Amino acid sequence: MTGPVLETPRLILRPTRAEDFDGFVELMSDAEHVRFIGGAVPPSTTWRQMMTIAGSWQLEGFAFFSVIEKSSGRWVGRLGPWRPHGWPGTEVGWSILRSEGGKGYGTEGSAAAMDWAFNHLGWTDIIHCIDPDNVGSQGVARKLGSTNRGPGQMPAPFDHLPVDIWGQTREQWAENRKRFDWLT
Repeated sequence: MTGPVLETPRLILRPTRAEDFDGFVELMSDAEHVRFIGGAVPPSTTWRQMMTIAGSWQLEGFAFFSVIEKSSGRWVGRLGPWRPHGWPGTEVGWSILRSEGGKGYGTEGSAAAMDWAFNHLGWTDIIHCIDPDNVGSQGVARKLGSTNRGPGQMPAPFDHLPVDIWGQTREQWAENRKRFDWLT
């Protein structure tokens, strides 16, 4: 799979590979942890989700990155640019394994992904679709400098799920990225 490899102080962000499947299964089988992103699914559905991400890299030139912890080489999540058909905007989203929560990986990786989306994809606006009860993701959005723009509407089959649209413009990010002095 071709695509960019981004590095942060603690992470490597790269396109999805077949070897990432076990990490995806670990993430998507944790019902409590993934309740805000559609809920737990069996490995067969996780495989289809992973293939959708890989296909997006091939067809659109962007998708969620696999997040690799530099110190261990372990897959710890997925994050990055995402724009499925009918989505309410150009999103940078994140899902980090529960075991890796609280380390700031979502913020660190998403800052690098946002910078890449604005600078290389030419996006002028980035959103984050966040369940109103997902306090953890709201915290990540705030750290990135995004604000809650209010309720949004997801496409089917997620159209029944409540979602707030958080986000910021390219101009706002130009100011907010100064918080991340390691971005070059």
